[in-house]
Amino acid sequence: MNKPLTKLACAAVLIALSACSEKTTVEVAPPKDDNPLLAKFSGPYGGVPAFDKMDLSYLKPALEEGMALNLTEIDAIVNNPAPATFTNTIIPLEKAGSELSRVFRYWGIWSSNLNSPEFRKIQKEMVPVLSAFRSKITGNEALFARVKTVFESDELKALTSEEQRVTLLTYSSFARNGATLKGEAKLRYAAINQELAGLQTQFANNVLADEEKYVLYLTKDQLSGLSESLVSAAASAATNRGKEGQYAITNSRSSMDPFLTYSDERELREKVWRTYYSRGNNGDEFDNNELIKKILTLRDERVALLGYDNYSQWRLEDRMAKNPENAMALMQKVWPAAIARVDEEVADMQAIADAEGANIKIAPWDYRYYAEKVRKAKYALDSDEVKQYLQLDKLREAMFYVAGRLFNFEFTAVPEGSVPVFHPDVKVWEVKDKTTGEHIGLWYLDPFGRPGKRSGAWATTYRSHTTFDGNKTVLSSNNSNFVKGSEGEPTLISWDDAETYFHEFGHALHFLSATVAYPTSHSGVRDYTEFQSQLLERWLTTDEVINNYLVHYKTGKPIPTELVAKIKKAATFNEGFKTTEYMASAIMDLLYHTTDPASIEPQAFEKEQLTKLGMPEEVVMRHRSTQFGHVFSSEGYSSGYYGYMWAEVLTSDAAEAFAEAPGGFYDKEVSDKLVKYLFSIRNAMAPEEAYRLFRGRDAKVEALMRDRGFPVTK
Repeated sequence: MNKPLTKLACAAVLIALSACSEKTTVEVAPPKDDNPLLAKFSGPYGGVPAFDKMDLSYLKPALEEGMALNLTEIDAIVNNPAPATFTNTIIPLEKAGSELSRVFRYWGIWSSNLNSPEFRKIQKEMVPVLSAFRSKITGNEALFARVKTVFESDELKALTSEEQRVTLLTYSSFARNGATLKGEAKLRYAAINQELAGLQTQFANNVLADEEKYVLYLTKDQLSGLSESLVSAAASAATNRGKEGQYAITNSRSSMDPFLTYSDERELREKVWRTYYSRGNNGDEFDNNELIKKILTLRDERVALLGYDNYSQWRLEDRMAKNPENAMALMQKVWPAAIARVDEEVADMQAIADAEGANIKIAPWDYRYYAEKVRKAKYALDSDEVKQYLQLDKLREAMFYVAGRLFNFEFTAVPEGSVPVFHPDVKVWEVKDKTTGEHIGLWYLDPFGRPGKRSGAWATTYRSHTTFDGNKTVLSSNNSNFVKGSEGEPTLISWDDAETYFHEFGHALHFLSATVAYPTSHSGVRDYTEFQSQLLERWLTTDEVINNYLVHYKTGKPIPTELVAKIKKAATFNEGFKTTEYMASAIMDLLYHTTDPASIEPQAFEKEQLTKLGMPEEVVMRHRSTQFGHVFSSEGYSSGYYGYMWAEVLTSDAAEAFAEAPGGFYDKEVSDKLVKYLFSIRNAMAPEEAYRLFRGRDAKVEALMRDRGFPVTK
């Protein structure tokens, strides 16, 4: 997911994607007074982004003016002759940078949804400039002195609990990002940030380049095993790329995964697998191996300036885990059960392959294919049969139903053309309180994959709820890469994709339900922010959703009860594979950031460490090192990918609270506590404190083990 930006950290968004060397020209910008990227959002619903006026010629001037305006605001805070207080220091900081923040909303669309060579040219130029700008703020000694004064003052105790936490988070953000350094150390810290910004951005764009470059085009005689809906989607993808009459398997997870699951053509499965898992590792201009070494070296040097032994130590200090040892301990509790389950899964698959006379040894590109055969044999469950009941539009309506029951939200489609969008695929809904009719915000949906759109699924906001400077309503967005169905046909997705759809909607509900006053209260704790979204996945399997929204795309008939029973019976099927591929990435992330980077050669290090862990040879990391964008294209998840597992412990434990309640997953009392303590409060309270208010105790890892069908040891 993409989180809303705090005022202090707004420039850090630029570390996300980077530049290519295409030679392009960008038109000269119009006068800056007319720059729509800087303008306040206008129009209905409290103002909306001017997506209809986006033009790259505006971007560089908007960034430059936005930075200048922000620095002027910082000067005003610093030069205030009055003693530092919350009112004259922290509040102006919360307000500062609003113009630049608006520019970053458009930047985010170009970098994630509409990436192009022209954008990358501007990006390459501006990323180091923006990093230097951010260092001017975090390195401003007079500004930090005022923040420190407020943090250490007697006034702090008289502030509200949210204001106290905002002050703490602001002080910590400065202190942890070089504000305490002096002289050469401070200059070096800023220089490292600049260099990292460019390298991390380049890493992401290299992966994007490989995703765009490698597309497998098939002929009709190469489609054996693929369902009608998959064939139709592949034909549409080929047509959109000018290959009428062929069938395109794109280099994205949403295309790769179903192909590896259903294609009877083993050689083609291997080709698709190797292409996907070789992104960023092809020995060409887009190879990421050297970038990884440089990124790790610079991160290590930077935290050493602050007195930390390694990057993970610094990164986890303000997370729920607190240190890498605690994070690794959680991984080690689950890892043995996960790889043991993989051994069982592989044995089942090998038995079927042998019985069919395949004369093969199960390889990574066979795993999904034979797992599907095992699923059918063990549970008589055909994933493609299930898919016929998973229509994208119907699932969206199911999510709206859940939001209505839990959050009292009502979603109403906004008439097309009344709100600007950045692509014809984007649709918009208004969100209201069902009881009062109060306008809560808007929800944008950009569901389909296309060239120039980064892979995966994510959520973000264009405006977050705050009240300290007038009531601001929410502009939230979900973005996916589903393969669009043929013209006139519904888009059908897999069960895993349906869970992801609900997951990302959970992030949107987290944004929409906020009741906090200040922007900084929206800053997240990474090993906590995935919890709310993971939890929402559980409502996909509630009877209310299954019985009303899972209907056959041709007949309109509800999913049969016997098929539902099979789905629930197979709930922990293939859990060894899913857990192991994820945890391998999470463990490697921690190892990369607790090891001396001078000793790391990425390919050798990855192989060596996974061998030590006993990684099954039939499974690979969910994100191989050279494509691990969570970790190397920005610092959002760096040394924090374990956070999904940490959050999953909370998820499993919270789900049991609903399962035990009289009203089940729609229990009114538990739902109210969910919204009050786990969603609306955002980061205005320490996560562990908020969870205790919801559950009455800390979460227990045993709930996670039960969820995954792993043995629970006393």
